[in-house]
Amino acid sequence: MLLGALLVLSACGGGGTKNIAIGPPASETNNLSKIILDAYGIGEGDYKAFQEGFGAAADGVQDGNIDISIGILGLPAASIESLQASAGDVKMLSLSDEAIKKIEEESGYQRFTIPKESYDFLSEDVETVTAYAILMGNTDTIDEELGYELAKSMIENASENTHAQAKQMILENALNGAEGLLIHPGAKKYYEEQGLTVNNEVAELSATKGDRKSELTLGTGSQGGTYYPLGGEMANLWNKYIDGINVTNMETGASVENLSSISQGQMDLGMTVHVPALNALNGKADFEGNPVKNAAFIGHIYPEVVQIVTREKTKINTFDDVK
Repeated sequence: MLLGALLVLSACGGGGTKNIAIGPPASETNNLSKIILDAYGIGEGDYKAFQEGFGAAADGVQDGNIDISIGILGLPAASIESLQASAGDVKMLSLSDEAIKKIEEESGYQRFTIPKESYDFLSEDVETVTAYAILMGNTDTIDEELGYELAKSMIENASENTHAQAKQMILENALNGAEGLLIHPGAKKYYEEQGLTVNNEVAELSATKGDRKSELTLGTGSQGGTYYPLGGEMANLWNKYIDGINVTNMETGASVENLSSISQGQMDLGMTVHVPALNALNGKADFEGNPVKNAAFIGHIYPEVVQIVTREKTKINTFDDVK
């Protein structure tokens, strides 16, 4: 997923082939968009796919050139609030019960209700699906002590992170999204010291403190999404509180690209949705036949909520209206 990217459907003119921006290559948005579309019987031949990032998609919605956008975003999403501020007529769509069931069956996403209080423009709750954004570490470069310090800082210094989603990085949420994943031994040690029960299998490390790099890279997402600014603040706090390291956040295609880069030894830390992390570990989907063996769970970041918005002037109430 491009964490923070938008899947965008253009229903311009009401007829003919629709233009659908399905998120950048190597993003979870790109993967999930196909599952969502398929749940409504919208196949690849029924639309023209564009691999757009969030910035271009949001501009299109505001300009009226794009009718529907699906974002995998934190709640509330500043991007949606900004769109409402500029357009003034944003409407959020619910997924049908049938679509949610199919999405749950084909992915690790689960039903989620967006409370109407989440946005000023909502008049009722919205039914959708959610997953978790998590941090994965490279077991070849993140040694046990460093993994401990990274996890500790995520929890104990989150109050200094000004991003809205940082409030989700609390001890009670720390293991959300970890189920089925290998956990970094340093993270496990910290969480158990704090009284949490950790049942995950522990990853084996080749990284040692003596070989620790001073310059580390954190893969995030696009600048228009949630990962990049949130990851930037996380990196700044690690640099402030962990001696001897400098973490630089990188703009990427998010989840799949970050996991692939860790696998190839090109990245030390990566933000990802927990669903592609499971696929990476098990060699499925984008990682078919190429499981990622050197990535381990370090901590939960925030819930990733699928949010579908359109504008009142489109007269679109469900995905059935764009088939």
